Amino acid sequence: MVQLQPKTKLIYPDSDGQPLANNTVQFEWIVALKQNLDRLALPNTGITDITDIFVAGELFWYPVEGRADICVAPDVLVAIGRPKGKRGSYQQWREGDIAPQVIFEIISPSNTAQEMARKLGFFQRYGVQEYYVYDPEDNVLDVWLREGDRLINSPSQPEWISPLLGVKFVRSPEGLTLYHPDGKPFTSYQEECDRADKLAEKLRELGINPETLS
Repeated sequence: MVQLQPKTKLIYPDSDGQPLANNTVQFEWIVALKQNLDRLALPNTGITDITDIFVAGELFWYPVEGRADICVAPDVLVAIGRPKGKRGSYQQWREGDIAPQVIFEIISPSNTAQEMARKLGFFQRYGVQEYYVYDPEDNVLDVWLREGDRLINSPSQPEWISPLLGVKFVRSPEGLTLYHPDGKPFTSYQEECDRADKLAEKLRELGINPETLS
């Protein structure tokens, strides 16, 4: 009698052992994008509950079940219509087969043209709708939008509004500034910390212990 061998469970790694970012500037951009995009509501898409927008930084995305070799870890991905929550990786077949619609990449000196070309091909093949590549050193923003089965590079402009997110990108000689749909600028992690500290100080002045409010 032939004994059937049990199927080996396919492992989808959560990490490749590489650092989250290659320098402090790239890291700060990834953190700022993640924390600001996490607060978006998107009335133009029918998504008004921010719990239905999943945002992640440096998370492995596996678009094809059974193919652990097909994956990429974008600097920041946005999946509209997927709930927030903890994930070891974004396994698309477990996410209603919804591909991340928006991807952000922050260029670092270690990125090669070949690497970025491979990423563009991956995002084009697996359904990304908007792809943003920003080089903070040269202050260059590349915008790619889907037209049919291709991602097409849009002409460079000093201002741009994301069709899906409603986020405005404004490029000046000083750098790139992003704005929420309500016109408020994106804030950095340090600015958020400073704001929280000032609020806590104000509450203490009013005789309220901020730790009891958490």
